[in-house]
Amino acid sequence: MLKLLSSTAYGVHHANPSSRLGSNPVKTPLFKALSQLTGWNRSPHELSRRAFCSNQSDAAADPKADVSNPEVSDTKSSSAVVVSTTTSLDDYQTVIALPLPKKPLFPGFYMPIYVKDRKLIEALRESMRRQTPYAGAFLLKDDASADSSSSTCETENVLENFEGKELLNRMHEVGTLAQISSIQGEQVILIGRRRLRITEMVSEDPLSVKVEHIKNMPYDKDDDVIKATYFEVMSTLRDVLKTTSLWRDQVRTYTQHIGDFSYQHLADFGAGISGANKHTNQGVLEELDVHKRLELTLDLLKKEVEVNKIQASIAKTVEEKFSGERRQIVLKEQLKAIKKELGVETDGKSAFSEKFKGRIELIKDKIPKHVLKTIEEELKKLQLLETTSSEFDVTVNHLDWLTVLPWGNLSDENFDVLRAEKILDEDHYGLSDVKERILEFIAVGSLRGTSQGKIICLSGPPGVGKTSIGRSIARALDRKFFRFSVGGLSDVAEINGHRKTYVGAMPGKLVQCLKTVGTENPIILIDEIDKLGKSHSGDPASALLEVMDPEQNANFRDNYLDVTIDLSKVLFVCTANVIDTIPKPLLDRMEVISLAGYITDEKLHIARDFLVKNTCRDCGIKPEQVDVSDAALLSLIENYCREAGVRNLHKHIEKIYRKIALKLVRQRASTVVPAVSVDAKTNSESLETSAEGSTVLTDESATKTKQSGVVAKTGVEKVMIEESNLADYVGKPVFHADKIYEQTPVGVVMGLAWTSMGGSTLYIETTFVEEVERKGRLRITGQLGDVMKESAQIAHTVARRIMLEKEPENLFFANSKLHLHVPEGATPKDGPSAGCTMITSLLSLAMKKPVRKDLAMTGEVTLTGRILPIGGVKEKTIAARRSQVKMIIFPEANRKDFDELPENVKEGLDVHFVDEYEQIFKLAFVY
Repeated sequence: MLKLLSSTAYGVHHANPSSRLGSNPVKTPLFKALSQLTGWNRSPHELSRRAFCSNQSDAAADPKADVSNPEVSDTKSSSAVVVSTTTSLDDYQTVIALPLPKKPLFPGFYMPIYVKDRKLIEALRESMRRQTPYAGAFLLKDDASADSSSSTCETENVLENFEGKELLNRMHEVGTLAQISSIQGEQVILIGRRRLRITEMVSEDPLSVKVEHIKNMPYDKDDDVIKATYFEVMSTLRDVLKTTSLWRDQVRTYTQHIGDFSYQHLADFGAGISGANKHTNQGVLEELDVHKRLELTLDLLKKEVEVNKIQASIAKTVEEKFSGERRQIVLKEQLKAIKKELGVETDGKSAFSEKFKGRIELIKDKIPKHVLKTIEEELKKLQLLETTSSEFDVTVNHLDWLTVLPWGNLSDENFDVLRAEKILDEDHYGLSDVKERILEFIAVGSLRGTSQGKIICLSGPPGVGKTSIGRSIARALDRKFFRFSVGGLSDVAEINGHRKTYVGAMPGKLVQCLKTVGTENPIILIDEIDKLGKSHSGDPASALLEVMDPEQNANFRDNYLDVTIDLSKVLFVCTANVIDTIPKPLLDRMEVISLAGYITDEKLHIARDFLVKNTCRDCGIKPEQVDVSDAALLSLIENYCREAGVRNLHKHIEKIYRKIALKLVRQRASTVVPAVSVDAKTNSESLETSAEGSTVLTDESATKTKQSGVVAKTGVEKVMIEESNLADYVGKPVFHADKIYEQTPVGVVMGLAWTSMGGSTLYIETTFVEEVERKGRLRITGQLGDVMKESAQIAHTVARRIMLEKEPENLFFANSKLHLHVPEGATPKDGPSAGCTMITSLLSLAMKKPVRKDLAMTGEVTLTGRILPIGGVKEKTIAARRSQVKMIIFPEANRKDFDELPENVKEGLDVHFVDEYEQIFKLAFVY
């Protein structure tokens, strides 16, 4: 089996023959012309080391060529192999076939190959001992299933899998008779002599074939077309040799053996030095028409010239770039040395050291000892480092952060409770729970003389003022304020910092906060803490455990600084829409204050006292130009902005004032008339009014008109925003009355639900479908969640039990197919608090009796009829008031939640608290 591996380059790149082939060159006129052009002046002995040679025996193919050249036998004196002079190359009709994977071997070129088959090596050595050192070199065809970019190693693997006839079929028929110059280990040096064509296979191991020696087709050397092509190839070859010196010595080595560049030899030489792919070169090798071969070579050389030009251009560009950079470096170093001699500038290390020492000099007593020790060690390390090293930049940045932090710098706090209460009331209406907690914090600080860091979490729907209240707290306490959001944060390094050795490393957000505010006791608002992410980079929620724990944050360690920092004096205020998504260990470290949202009265006050005034000022409108009635604001709140917060209300008020601003500008534009020019002759006279009653323009008014250029009408009308014209500014109402029924029919009961917008009423509707004897069942619709579906099944079971107790003869549930639906089917719904409402709806249908008017209820029910507590009491109470509900049923366990509500929320409501469904039955049906 053959194991051949061609060298990765060709010709001169790997030419390393064991002996030289050379003789005195023939100084032909053509060679002299090339020598003058390219400047070759080296000795022939030096040039003979290049890997190119030829055999004049090829001249026999040319009928007009001179075959009596005595140079043919000169190679005997310098070759490593002595070839018998009595044997002609035509006598070699059977040769060993050597596959070439990379490129064909042209006559006159060296090619080193590696033979790993020991049997083949011995056969080649034997041919050399017999003084018949010749073999056939044939290019391998591409495998149809192989990638054209396959490496040489992959080609070797292909050769290992084939031998004999299969290997022969993968070779091109036309190849080269190659002289074996030397064999050194596995390396065999081949020299191309003449073209061959395989006729048949002789043996398989090693692969031997019969060959036919191919002659060039006859041609006329005096033909003008051939001559022109020949000289064009020669001219292009000179261009190639101008741009690269790689093949210059090959010309002299070539002429040492053949005497001159004949037409066919010039074509072979040009194709051999080109960088064309193996298929193109094989095409040149197989071409026997000398004229066509010259044309093919000319195309290859033209491409080579273009490639060389591009390569030279790239090399020039790169050289210019590096030369310019080197020049700048030298000039900068010289400038630095001059400045240092003049005392204008010190070196980088001294300047940095002085800057860092100057920073810590004034606060040296306040810096913790372990931090001061780290700074001093880093300063000593800085003096030992070279300014050009990467470690120098890392150390400088580390010192910069260590020395810029506000070690021991505390802002003076204001513990005036009355002032703080006034500021909080100015900035926010309502939010009594939050204000009370902040005032308690200030009162404790006033009694202790110092304040401790706390962690407060404000939970509530969007737009209720959670973020803005942080600024008010900072203003009330006279502390610095810093806010950052952790919504979607998934990299733990944003909290704990990166390792300082990483490229682009930075401290965490908390260290950046201390640098920004310049004090150790700021108020840090961590926004959207319920939306923390998690990824392969770590869990930020776990990293916040240390930050949020008052017992641990006194020794918080940032990975970048690698020293502990005291965060115990920081007041942390977190915001979240829901607390369910906050990890329990993190939630345990925070004091949660729920902001349920604003009722209609509170929204009205906020809109009148804050939003309208601020929007009026921001839009550049004077207060006396616009009047927004309370009825319009109330309609805006009820019909457009039912959200728990006031953000959407603010947007609608801005929309109103933008339209008012456009209206005022249009009015002003329409009340302006062009200036009236008055002739000098009429300045002393007044223009009398016309019959139509036009105004009189006097001399004085005309003069004013000339100066101002416009005459404006006074008394622009005031814009009034009433409930009647509100739709002209904000469009049609978005919401309609939650109360669908004035009198709830049989099987319909109003429930109360919590939503992200605060709260809403929710009707439960049940209807009879068909009678099915002893096969009663319940169908549920309304895009309900799993929990709510389970509540419906529980309600069906409890309702059947109650009916058996109260009316044993009533078999309605046993014999009826029922359908329970919750309106607004496009809205997903889930939760357990609709259990008692569903039971009441089923019983109302079974008894054919509607429930009490103006009744709403909420509560989870067990199979035994117990009523369990629910959440969102304030939101559900607000929703009930909005729907003009007079009676509400809550679980007994929620009595304390209702008692904490403001009086204006509870006013006018008849609220009942129950712990058994039997109580709800009496309230709903006994009236």
